[in-house]
Amino acid sequence: MDHYVTGATIKRLREAKKMTQAELADRIDVSPKTISKWETAKGLPDISLLTTLAAALDVSVMELMSGNTVINRNLSANMLRSKLYVCPVCGNILHAMGEAVIVCCGVTLPPLDAEDADDAHRITIEAVEDEQYVIVDHPMTKQHYISFLAYVTSDTFQLVKLYPESSAACRFRFRGRGYLYGYCNHHGLMKHKV
Repeated sequence: MDHYVTGATIKRLREAKKMTQAELADRIDVSPKTISKWETAKGLPDISLLTTLAAALDVSVMELMSGNTVINRNLSANMLRSKLYVCPVCGNILHAMGEAVIVCCGVTLPPLDAEDADDAHRITIEAVEDEQYVIVDHPMTKQHYISFLAYVTSDTFQLVKLYPESSAACRFRFRGRGYLYGYCNHHGLMKHKV
């Protein structure tokens, strides 16, 4: 894993709680000298202390590890704020409904940035019965293919995994306005407003 809690993060979070090193040390049952060592980068907290340390600082372990305090301003969990991640080692597709630290195969994954679909990734939508048939005009070779398609609205997330040498097409039930996403293994995440 390439991210771990830093002394600067511990110090910033401790000071935000208006807590002394001694008070934090008392809460997690270590010495004040230990807290000082962590904050001056002369040591790191043992992994077994991360949950206790995060609780003492009133943050999640994810916030402690990333150094970013997450404030949930969207209590209704709008799915349009979803983040998608793809592991470069195993190809795992991971979805989070907001900020997260996602690790797969020992690699901390960045969220995918979506670009508007271009002519090389043109999306066609056809009505079929009560569903929409989505087709991506794209080769599906073993080396270059669309890995998945996803349909996202404010309250819905649907994902269909695609495979090389099959067709770059699937069906979705559209409900309301949202976005179609397609992930090309060479060009990344593409989006199309629907």
